[in-house]
Amino acid sequence: MLVHDCWAPYWRLDDSIHALCNAHLLRELLYVKEITGQQWPESMMQLLLSANRVCTAARHQQRSLDADDVAAFRTVYDALVREGEALHPEAVQSPGQRGRGKQSVPANLLRRFRLHADAVLRFISDPAVPFTKNVGERAVRMPKVKQKISGCFRTLAGAEHFCVIRSCLDTLRKQGHSMLAVLQRAFAGNPIPLIA
Repeated sequence: MLVHDCWAPYWRLDDSIHALCNAHLLRELLYVKEITGQQWPESMMQLLLSANRVCTAARHQQRSLDADDVAAFRTVYDALVREGEALHPEAVQSPGQRGRGKQSVPANLLRRFRLHADAVLRFISDPAVPFTKNVGERAVRMPKVKQKISGCFRTLAGAEHFCVIRSCLDTLRKQGHSMLAVLQRAFAGNPIPLIA
């Protein structure tokens, strides 16, 4: 499973199942709403957010959405994409111009919504797919900050130790443990065991 922001090289990884990060899409929809003043971006944001609420509630009940619910979300999604495309048709290629014609920001976003609809809505049909990739980005942030502050890790072993410690702390935090208690027990020689 690959949750990403729709950067073109990611699509070359054919053996992966793709899902798009909806946090990125929500930011782009907000921008399009601000520059156009149109209703369809707001409606699309509300659709994605309400789908996320429904999916989160279903996950807490340890169930997935049935096919009718998934189809209902997809129907509204497709209608909103058509509404936006009616307002922002793709620009045609000028005679003698190579490649696609220059598109507006809303047209590019709508094209992405149309071409990658399954990846945008993957979190609805597959309970294992997150709505955003923010958790993964947060996990990578600390090593990157450490690297920027120090300039680099001095040894490969030091980098590996740093990643193991960060991974364990992040896992225990997600399991609801207090970081102070975790560190106190670790230094006292009685670490909290990780639950796989």
